[in-house]
Amino acid sequence: MTRIDQDIQGLPAATRGGDDLAEKVAALNARFKHHSATSVMEGALRDAGNVALVSSFGAESIVLLHMAAVIDPMVPVLFVDTELLFTETLVYQQDVSERLGLKNVHVIKADDIAEKDPYGALRFSDTDACCALRKTVPLQKALAGYDGWITGRKRFQSGTRAALDFFEVEDGTGRIKINPLAHWAPEDVRAYMDENRLPRHPLVAKGYPSIGCAPCTSPVKEGEDPRAGRWRDQNKEECGIHVVDGKFVRTGA
Repeated sequence: MTRIDQDIQGLPAATRGGDDLAEKVAALNARFKHHSATSVMEGALRDAGNVALVSSFGAESIVLLHMAAVIDPMVPVLFVDTELLFTETLVYQQDVSERLGLKNVHVIKADDIAEKDPYGALRFSDTDACCALRKTVPLQKALAGYDGWITGRKRFQSGTRAALDFFEVEDGTGRIKINPLAHWAPEDVRAYMDENRLPRHPLVAKGYPSIGCAPCTSPVKEGEDPRAGRWRDQNKEECGIHVVDGKFVRTGA
């Protein structure tokens, strides 16, 4: 019997039934309710099946990458190279992977960009289609072989995430989504990076608190929302890597 199965047996009868994904997630959330982010990460890697860490190697990504490296440097790390990223991000990805000793980093790229966006102009006419082509679809394919994935989402980031749990059932995929930093505040992120002397993404010092593809990311002025530089002046807030009803959609700031 696995640790998850043991926890399910310990749940009230009303919450038990078949050994399905929802019960596993409920058991995990019950067990880790008052635990730290590191404990949640450890529990996910131990008990949630075949799990990958999805990382953009952006402004705050190094927190989860460091936690994973300390626990198990062989954790699969999925990094999507959209072929429109800042050069600084590509260099940072290599430097951080080497510095932390991550030994199982997978660089994911779409295989049909030359066919569907040969001149790189899709972003001018349809940013959602560009994100789907270069990021969400290849990531979806890469995640197909995993039981769950670890994200850096946090409750403070938007109202839609205010009740975010450590563990979620990802609608329509049969996967578990793990959010070890769900309860962290911005100062917790900064403190962790300072205490562990982790290197910042070089663009943060240049006014980029949130970093995506180079053509769609601009510096943020003092007093602006940290994500104001993403798709500036467009009705768009996310690239769409989170799933609702089996489809990758934008889910808040």
